[in-house]
Formats: sequence, structure tokens, C-alpha cells
Amino acid sequence: MVELVDSTLRIKGLGVFNPKLILSEIEVGEEVLIGQKYLTRMPARLPELIKGMQRRAQTISAKDAGALISRMGIGPGDCVLDAGLGSAGLSLHLARVMGNSGHLLTIEPREEHAEVGLANLARAADCFPEFPQHDHCEGLVDEVVGNTGLEFDAVILDMADHSAAINACAPMLKFGARLACYAPNTSQLESCWQTCIDVGLNVEWAAEIIERPWGRASKGGVRPTKGAFGHTAFLLIAIKN
Repeated sequence: MVELVDSTLRIKGLGVFNPKLILSEIEVGEEVLIGQKYLTRMPARLPELIKGMQRRAQTISAKDAGALISRMGIGPGDCVLDAGLGSAGLSLHLARVMGNSGHLLTIEPREEHAEVGLANLARAADCFPEFPQHDHCEGLVDEVVGNTGLEFDAVILDMADHSAAINACAPMLKFGARLACYAPNTSQLESCWQTCIDVGLNVEWAAEIIERPWGRASKGGVRPTKGAFGHTAFLLIAIKN
């Protein structure tokens, strides 16, 4: 992804040029020759932003983000907490569905990760036709969330140890709101499950989502590809009722 910055830059694989001067008049779908490469302007929708995002921390994949958003019923007007922010892979998906009426709060204790994630969200705010109110807090969830004065429709936690965050967030959930945990291993999943029970939340769903890519065979037909068939994380969703 090339940003239309009004400055002469060296862009890897393309050379030295001013993106705004050369590319700003190119319409969506049109091609332009830069050096020896043809570039086609695409609409800056969510898939393009995900492909071109800066990355530092591991991001939540589209298959997991989609499942969380749909199963938690997240949409316009909701107040949602995403912790930790990381590179903002999940927050980009959240921002796309929440619209102008939503309120997104992100929390991240590591400044170097937050810097990347916030840059990705700033780019999305310039590209999406609607974008929620966004506030960010630096620190541990259990140390900062109580100072926000917010009540949440949804809370999504992605961290090494969820217990303290679950305890801090449970009282801030609206009635009928949901809390989700992204847990890479089984011991984390079990800990999240028990902590949710201990704070009075009802676990309504826990699963591992498997994605199996398919492709076209060289002799015709389609079949599963030989690519990676790996694990991302276990997802757990609990409801306050």
C-alpha cells in the first residue's frame, strides 16, 4: 500500500518519487507506470488495509475476528473494548462495522506495539467512510479500565494472562453484554473459562476455528491446497445475564 504523502520518498520496490504528485489524480481501477512496474489504484477497503498494515505484534486473523464480531453481535452504536491493541488487526475489523455512532476503546501496555496499532487505525480513519469515536489507554487493563467511566456492550481480551482483566471488566459490562478471550493454548482457555465462572459470567461458546484453503488443481477441478493448516487460538465468549 502506498500512502499519498506530499513528499519525495524512497519506496521499496518502486524507487524515489512523490506519491501525492504522481498518484493523486489516478482514479480507482486505473493503472500508472512507476519505474518498471504498473500500479492499479484499488479502493481502500478493509482487505487492502489489512494487507498493507504495519505489523509488529501477531494479529488476530480475519476468520477469528469475523467469528467474534458476529457471535458477540457487535455493530453500530456499541461501546467496545479491544485489549491489547497490538498491531490493531482486530480493531480494524471492529472499526469497519461500528460506524460513526460506535465508541472503540483500545488498551495496550507496550508503547512500541501501540505506536504501530494506532498508526494503522489512523490510516483506516482516513479511508473508511465511517469511523467510531476512538480512545486509547496505555497500561494494563486492570489498572486503567476502571478510570474510563464506560459501560461496555462487548469486551475482547487478547493477552498472556486474562484473569486480572476479566475481573476488572466484568462489572463494567452492560446486562446482556459479552466478553471474549483470545487464548492461544489450552491452559489459557481453561483459566479464562474458570475466571468467567468465578465472576458470574455464563460461558456460552468456546471453539477453535479451522480454516482450510482450496485451490485449482493443475489437471482441472479444485482441491485443498498444500499450505499451512495451523492453529491460531481458542476463542471463548461469555455473557452477562
